[in-house]
Amino acid sequence: MGAGTSFVDFTDGAPRRRELDVRWIHGSPSAKHNTDPDIQVHPYDEHTVILRQNMAIDYEAPFLFLLFGNSQAVLIDTGATASAEFFPLRRVVDELVDGWLARHPRKGYRLLVLHTHPHHDHIAGDGQFADRPDTTVVGADLTTAWGHLGFDEDPTTVARVDLGGRVLECLATPGHHEAAVTFYDPWTGFLLTGDTVYPGRLYIQDRPAFARTIDRLIDFCARRPVTHVLGCHIEMTDEPGVDYPVRTTYQPDEPALQMTTGHLHEIRAALEEIGDRPGRHAFPLFVICPDD
Repeated sequence: MGAGTSFVDFTDGAPRRRELDVRWIHGSPSAKHNTDPDIQVHPYDEHTVILRQNMAIDYEAPFLFLLFGNSQAVLIDTGATASAEFFPLRRVVDELVDGWLARHPRKGYRLLVLHTHPHHDHIAGDGQFADRPDTTVVGADLTTAWGHLGFDEDPTTVARVDLGGRVLECLATPGHHEAAVTFYDPWTGFLLTGDTVYPGRLYIQDRPAFARTIDRLIDFCARRPVTHVLGCHIEMTDEPGVDYPVRTTYQPDEPALQMTTGHLHEIRAALEEIGDRPGRHAFPLFVICPDD
């Protein structure tokens, strides 16, 4: 940062908890006549933005996270659609970065793109950033993502990504996918869990690994202030134990995106209750779906 550049102290009073009373875009009865924006932009605070993709573009409607630090911003996940025409993620992110820099001027500001895991609905927009200046896109595959964070040498380590005074803690959290990563942001207290924990169908690729991951998250959160546990989808209805069918493009009765650390304990208890039984198992705010 150059002389005179404003410095944001991301340790002062952190985490700064805010309510997340948001009416997320949730599709419409007719995708053809949908009038929602392609991407919903919710500024959680001056330095944190939550994005949601429109269901009319892709039923997965994933959530993405843009976090600003003093020297770089990080975009976590890039959504379910490659086309910038139908899903203008690069344009929206550029506008948000330009706006932040107008309020916090500095030179040489960079963008880092990371992922929670490499399923298509979390990486499809990567190509939109391939030619963006001052940008690093880290592949989501096991070798690239874990190598970047140092998990290839020690998957039990807590990696750190410094955005310039705002230091994310990153954990290898396999189970849903072998390359899954969870991010903790001390500034907001967000635990960003990707598809490992969210109000929906928890697809489990590896049961023992998933159970170890939940145990690790419980232990990790016991020693840090967590305000919100935020996954990347909403698939449940507001009726306990009832989820929307796969490929639903209109979800008017969604519960909130945010979960709590208490739900980690509920998931762990559910795993114990299920044991090795096959099939899907519904609980009030999630459905356990082992990949048998």
